[in-house]
Amino acid sequence: MSTELPKKVVAAGMLFHDERGRALLVEPTYKPLWEIPGGVVEALESPSAGARREVLEELGLDITPGRLLALDYSPPRDGRKQEVQIIVFDGGRLSDDQLRRIRLQEDEIASYRFVEIAEAERLLAPILARRVKACLEALKTGETLYLEDGMPLP
Repeated sequence: MSTELPKKVVAAGMLFHDERGRALLVEPTYKPLWEIPGGVVEALESPSAGARREVLEELGLDITPGRLLALDYSPPRDGRKQEVQIIVFDGGRLSDDQLRRIRLQEDEIASYRFVEIAEAERLLAPILARRVKACLEALKTGETLYLEDGMPLP
């Protein structure tokens, strides 16, 4: 019997929205599909601290994560051998001042924009589109969701 504990990757991000309820997506330079701001949580870093760090790195904004919107479990797939736990926090509505202060991490982020869910479904991987849609719903209802592959479970 192995005494080694399983290893899972933890990632964290923030879902930002505008006054129309559209989600902010970022366009990575290193892969074809868009994402929400965020990334892998480092060793000895909490998910909220990781989300805050990633947003600061990617957008140049120092924003404290809001409430937990969803925890999503993603099994190994598409050549990725690790399981991933993705934690999504509410980033809130970005003000005009915050939007003017965005400074993209040019080596990782090519652009950003606010999108309706129909456009998000075209720009995002299917699992991430489901996750964003669920998180937008959680914003409306005040719920915190548990997801698997982006799908809410009861």
